[in-house]
Amino acid sequence: MALDRWVSFIILCAALGYGYAAFFTMDAGLPPFMQRNPIWPSTFPKVLSVLAIITALVILLGLEKSGETGKEPEIDYRRLGDYQLGQALTLLGLMVGYALLLRPAGFLLSTFAFLCCGAFILGERKFYILLPVAGFAAFVVWYLVDEVLGIFLRPWPFFV
Repeated sequence: MALDRWVSFIILCAALGYGYAAFFTMDAGLPPFMQRNPIWPSTFPKVLSVLAIITALVILLGLEKSGETGKEPEIDYRRLGDYQLGQALTLLGLMVGYALLLRPAGFLLSTFAFLCCGAFILGERKFYILLPVAGFAAFVVWYLVDEVLGIFLRPWPFFV
């Protein structure tokens, strides 16, 4: 079995576990007044798990390749060193660093740094475009979550 199908099988198993938790265990402790709401805290996890299961099944069953006439090369797991693993692992490390710095550094600074560093790792070198776009994107996301949705995100570092 090809590497993409193995990965989709792993994602399918994780999505099935996530879906079980979303459908059967998340709503058990809801207070009575929330049980009559049309949208529960588990609504988004339920939708996400169903979409992940469908997508993983499409890849696992090979339905996405049925219309292709030309044979594209598959990912060869024996030649993983030929792919750009350094970029992928650096981006994964950057994501972990972003998650760890989100509270102490604040949302705006950590998101701006994550977007700039991630774009630099992926090869963007036009800093006169990168810096304003990253700053604007971080601010817009913070504004939408904090002001529009009403979910508090600490915008500045803890010492400010």
